[in-house]
Amino acid sequence: MLFYSPYQKPRGYDYKEEFADPDNMYTERDVHQALLHLGHEVSLLGIFNDITPLFEEIKENRPDIIFNMMEIFNDQTHLEKNTAAILEILNIPYTGASCGHLYMCNNKALSKKIFSFHKIKVSHFHTYYRGKPIGVAKLKLPAVIKPLCEEASRGISQASIVDNPESFLERIKFIHQNMQMDAIAEEYIEGRELYVGVLGFKQITVLPAREMIFGEFPEGEPRIATYKAKWDDAYRKKWGIKSTAAKIPEQWQKNIDDVCRRAYRALELDSYVRFDIRITNEGEVYIIEPNTNPCIAKIDEVAQAALKAGISYEDLIQKVLDLGLLRHERQSV
Repeated sequence: MLFYSPYQKPRGYDYKEEFADPDNMYTERDVHQALLHLGHEVSLLGIFNDITPLFEEIKENRPDIIFNMMEIFNDQTHLEKNTAAILEILNIPYTGASCGHLYMCNNKALSKKIFSFHKIKVSHFHTYYRGKPIGVAKLKLPAVIKPLCEEASRGISQASIVDNPESFLERIKFIHQNMQMDAIAEEYIEGRELYVGVLGFKQITVLPAREMIFGEFPEGEPRIATYKAKWDDAYRKKWGIKSTAAKIPEQWQKNIDDVCRRAYRALELDSYVRFDIRITNEGEVYIIEPNTNPCIAKIDEVAQAALKAGISYEDLIQKVLDLGLLRHERQSV
């Protein structure tokens, strides 16, 4: 089981102290416990900024498969894909998205272009690359300004929602200068914020939608999943923000299932993903972005949706393992 550690520990470190803390490495703890309950023999390997222990571990104790949970390397999220590339070079089966899929889905503009080609609705957008001239694109305001290649809503706050040219340009410059990242501007889609998990290869399972509820937000205030809305418990409590099973009309659910299945096929995914979507009052479905290797803790969206679909947490983890092995078998033929 390969995962990111905020500090470099030697091989063989058991992470018992970290796993015992409910606020620390809870996803890794959940996956580890599930793998053990399933009867698998599991070795733990946390990586911070040195990949050498991975090579040493594989050489001395080559695994049947690696459960890949590396979302960051050396505090840099864009290197997530590089870990998968290393595992591909080493010819080791691993779970989750491939190197190519991680790159494609992490780039918000690239995935939107693919969806547009396949007639899947996305918000109108414009990309702003560092070192190039900046101007206000012909987008309907308000718009949402985000880092082009970032995850977990990092760099997204209420200040990301802009409704005039001045704040538009200011936010672009903030991302370029303060975050040292390229930026993307998207038209704000008024509607409900839903999360839909999809997994499988030939046979695709679309899980029941989950919804982010903005309970105490002022009426008429744009509602987006900022970093605080996702990860700051005090902020969530203050504004009544919570995630729950979505209650939507049957026809809307069919439309959501169809769009997410088409989006999964369009990206040629073969493991699991969480689509962040918006559904308007008219029932139109817009893909905001795909999240490959999304958080898979028991309390998070994918596992909760799977449970509602009758898939236990252990069965979900086993399915992820099986899909990783299946991909390796296909590529080895």
